Amino acid sequence: MGEYDAELGAAVERAQRGDEDAFATAYRLVQPGILGYLRGLVGGEAEDVAGEAWLEIARDIGRFRGDGAGFRGWTATIARYRALDHLRRQRRRPLISVIEADMLQVPDVKDTESAVLENFSTRQALDLIGGLPRDQAEAVLLRVVVGLDGASAARVLSKRPGAVRSAAHRGLKRLAGRVAAMNRREG
Repeated sequence: MGEYDAELGAAVERAQRGDEDAFATAYRLVQPGILGYLRGLVGGEAEDVAGEAWLEIARDIGRFRGDGAGFRGWTATIARYRALDHLRRQRRRPLISVIEADMLQVPDVKDTESAVLENFSTRQALDLIGGLPRDQAEAVLLRVVVGLDGASAARVLSKRPGAVRSAAHRGLKRLAGRVAAMNRREG
């Protein structure tokens, strides 16, 4: 994500100085991940919640301090709060919650991620992720869909990085098992 985050960081700096094209670039770079994350939280209402989040992001971008990776985390935090507000207004429980676990490094996340997601459309993948325990689903969404590292995802969730890495690892492992079982049934 190095080049991506460098481009994003430069766009955010220009957007903070009032460059509307730069804001559009930041939006284009971040929105797909945010929208995927929100689909995992609020389903079909993700676009509406994303719109609310982007209004807040646009209003407060001048107060943001950090680089491209930090901006992704900051926008995910705002999106998460808007999603939780939305769910409270609907008097529904969130589809996703947070975890409390001990630190665990995630080995081969990219290999597991690829095995899980390569055979599915985005919708199918989000449906599978939505079937995970809530703690694992949100960790997977932040790590894989939004692309945050463990520390950034932990800041979004107000949890320890190891707890998020552990939940993502368990979730990806569970997803890989489900995909393997589906492939056996189809084969």
